[in-house]
Amino acid sequence: MRSLKFAIRTLFRTPFVTAIAIISLALGIGATAGIFSVFHQVLLQSLAVPNPSELVNLSAPGPKPGFGNCGRAGDCELVFSYAMFRDLQKAQTVFTDIAAYVDFAANLAFEAQTSTGDGLLVSGSYFPVLKLQPALGRLLNSNDDQLVGESQVVVLGYNYWSSRFGLDPAVLNKPLVVNGHSLTIVGVAPKGFDGTTIGMRPAVFVPITLRSLLDANHNTWSLRTDYWAYLFARLRPGVAIDAARASLGAQYYAIINDVEAPLQKDMSPQTMARFRAKPILLAPGGRGQSTVPDQAKTPLRLLFGVTALVLLIACANVANLLLARSTARAGEMAIRLSIGASRARLIGQLLTESLLLAVLGGVAGLIVAHWTLVLVTSLLPPEVQHTITFSISGTVILFGIGLTFATGLLFGLFPALHSTRPDLVSTLKNQAGQPSGAKGAARVRLLLATSQIALAMLLLASSGFFVKSLLNVSRVDLGFKIDHVATFGLSPNLNGYSVDRTRLFFQRLEDELRAAPGVTAVTMSNVPLLAGTNRSRGVAVQGFKAGPDTDSGSRYNRVGPGYFSALGIPLIAGREFTDADTVNSATVALVNQAFAKKFGLGNDAVGKLMGWAPGEDYRSTLDTTIVGVVEDAKYSDVKQKVPPQFFVPYRQDKELGGMHVYVRTWADAGQAASAITAVVKRLDPTLPVEALETLPEQVRNNTYLDRMITTLSAAFALLATLLAAIGLYGVLAYTVAQRTREIGLRMALGAAPNRVRGMVLRQVAIMTLVGALVGLAGALAVGKGAQSILFQMTGADPGVLALSAVALALVALCAGFIPAHRASRVDPMRALKYE
Repeated sequence: MRSLKFAIRTLFRTPFVTAIAIISLALGIGATAGIFSVFHQVLLQSLAVPNPSELVNLSAPGPKPGFGNCGRAGDCELVFSYAMFRDLQKAQTVFTDIAAYVDFAANLAFEAQTSTGDGLLVSGSYFPVLKLQPALGRLLNSNDDQLVGESQVVVLGYNYWSSRFGLDPAVLNKPLVVNGHSLTIVGVAPKGFDGTTIGMRPAVFVPITLRSLLDANHNTWSLRTDYWAYLFARLRPGVAIDAARASLGAQYYAIINDVEAPLQKDMSPQTMARFRAKPILLAPGGRGQSTVPDQAKTPLRLLFGVTALVLLIACANVANLLLARSTARAGEMAIRLSIGASRARLIGQLLTESLLLAVLGGVAGLIVAHWTLVLVTSLLPPEVQHTITFSISGTVILFGIGLTFATGLLFGLFPALHSTRPDLVSTLKNQAGQPSGAKGAARVRLLLATSQIALAMLLLASSGFFVKSLLNVSRVDLGFKIDHVATFGLSPNLNGYSVDRTRLFFQRLEDELRAAPGVTAVTMSNVPLLAGTNRSRGVAVQGFKAGPDTDSGSRYNRVGPGYFSALGIPLIAGREFTDADTVNSATVALVNQAFAKKFGLGNDAVGKLMGWAPGEDYRSTLDTTIVGVVEDAKYSDVKQKVPPQFFVPYRQDKELGGMHVYVRTWADAGQAASAITAVVKRLDPTLPVEALETLPEQVRNNTYLDRMITTLSAAFALLATLLAAIGLYGVLAYTVAQRTREIGLRMALGAAPNRVRGMVLRQVAIMTLVGALVGLAGALAVGKGAQSILFQMTGADPGVLALSAVALALVALCAGFIPAHRASRVDPMRALKYE
């Protein structure tokens, strides 16, 4: 306690130095803790279930002929057919059980109030495998998925129960309308459990056997060529994952070869061999299944590394301050040593001061961590914001505490060791005149300042890569015009509309929106533009010869009349869809240039026939006429190459579902929101409007990861450069102060002020050059590691590196100019009178 009180008094004798140290540490610790919060949730955090290390995820890489439907839980190597799930569930002996699930879009209605949300179709084994207990009522079990469509019950997600029902326990046994079907609420999932997929927070959990009831587009339960179910399991006690893989692999191999291989048609011998040999894989499942970690892994690691470098620069700043202060306290340390104080006690006292600084910086860092999370939140699209908890959790606080004490030791240890060296005679002798720092400490201060410059150069160049990459993304030709367009989604089919009623509703919606003031065009599409959604099918095209292993796949979209003119997509040949293209007219399609090129249509595409590729549940006849060709336009991702794509009129769709509407206006598209909601409410007040935003906002959301990386890395790079400039200024100012007598002597012997300024600035130039070269090497390494997320550029862009070097040199020059100017104004007589 005495050491702590003395440390407090000592620190606040120099409030300016202490404040600079605390602010530097707060910025470094806070930024690192804030990014760690996101890093931990996305990449490290386990599911909120008992013993998550016992969970394993199943995947089945290899040929999957037929239909594939994969989403946010993982790519298509992870999905199984429902029939295979049941086969494995019966055959396995190494798990307590296997669970299956798939997400779906849900329209939820309770007492005439509707909303949209994520839903999860789960097997009866889902909650038992996770070992979860309900917050209210009961959870789904094996009795709920015995027969298709039989058990019409629903379990609420805890967050949905809290936000929609106010934690009211009276909801049990009440009806909740899910996608137009009344289901009985039987329970609530436990608090803290948000499903098994990062990036998705289910509002409801429904038996998997209700899939065809809640999603009319999926009714192929018995097909072994329809892959859509994600599987995970819990290991039995004492069973290792390798042993489970071997046992399940043998059972999977038997099912593939004895049951599924004989069902395959039109498969080449090579593909059949791969099909028969494909394995089943097990991977640790304690963190669930999601595409988010794979997408965010590289960016988050880079950002976490950037904040760690900012923290190192802050620590170097504080170490320099403590070294400078240790020189001023050299006499104090020498006197205390000479009267019997042990070196260990003095080191402990100095480390107490360092740790106190770190603790104060860490406490202030909580505010910076909160600001960092606020900044991250502002850069994410709305649909992502609600899936991550942007708050300072207990884990983050523990991380911050550990980081605080680690930094306290990191920047405090060397100054403490240096200032307590028992060189009493020379130290006490120096008290007679102006104290001078030891050469070793001076070298360390210069080394720390040069290291700060190197780290700043690394961060400036790295952020420059991301800035240029984002500029390249912003200049991409999308192939359509996004200005003055509002977009939103509607899913009347999820409210129980029949296909004919849905078609009629959308036709009325188009007519009423076109009549609204300021609206110049209205159209719609089944697949939203640049929303990360893909839909593809194998096709047959007149004149195109497809072998057994030929890629005949194409992206497709169902669109409304005037779609291409409304969005500004140029028509190259033929005609657009019109109101006359209905379910009663001849089926037609338009194709893009990439489609025409892939299928060898050349300039004669108009008039050619096409249809679904031959196969199970496909129309194998060439029954659709190509009536037009349009220029290539981006489909699901701004950064991806335009894929082959064909378009069909939504009015000819016999399985019409939800659509996304585009409204072009004369004025600002954002002002059309009230008119849009009024029209929809007039047509059906129970139908929720989904994701109402402008098309430019949707495009920005498509590249939110690029913008987040660029903004955060640039902000941290500027912060690091500022800290490095402060460190450089401090070192130079202290060096000039220590060399006052030398400078005075030089000037007394005739040295001009310009020459003295040049002497100091030469030191700045040398430190900047060395630091820049070291930082350049680090930046090249970072650029190489970040190559996968850079767009249309390399991680060694010479323009970025040169501009970063020039910016760093200017900052260093500004930091060094004031000490150099002060050195040139030293009064020789005043400096020499101390001799």
